[in-house]
Amino acid sequence: MTTVAEILKSKGNTAVHAVTPDDTVFSALQLMADKGIGALLVMQGQDIVGIITERDYARKIALKGRTSVLTPVSEVMTTSVMFVKPTQTSEECMALMTDNRLRHLPVMDNGKLAGLISIGDLVKEIISEQKFVIEQLEHYISGQRG
Repeated sequence: MTTVAEILKSKGNTAVHAVTPDDTVFSALQLMADKGIGALLVMQGQDIVGIITERDYARKIALKGRTSVLTPVSEVMTTSVMFVKPTQTSEECMALMTDNRLRHLPVMDNGKLAGLISIGDLVKEIISEQKFVIEQLEHYISGQRG
């Protein structure tokens, strides 16, 4: 089973983009667009105080007729942020994300932020694992040795 540490390593770039609670939702959206990502951690110094996602914008700004230019991140961020450890498996992460309807999980290692994984990262890893198993089974069936 693949661990979160292995997923982060395969991603290569473990940089986590973040905003502060006082930043505007507009600036958060701009950063997400610039980086091609769907979520940002909300940090107060070294502490994670929330997460803001495109879903937060859609449900808490756009649908309520608010303006992202005037609204601080603190008013729309999700404050109960679940996280995982580098030793956890992709299956554990997938279950956590599915059960809690999450798309992003911060990775904490000994109290420090080590990265962020997305549902896309997990799907990519699971597909890769399945492809490997299929190739091994094909070799076995055809009598080839790997």
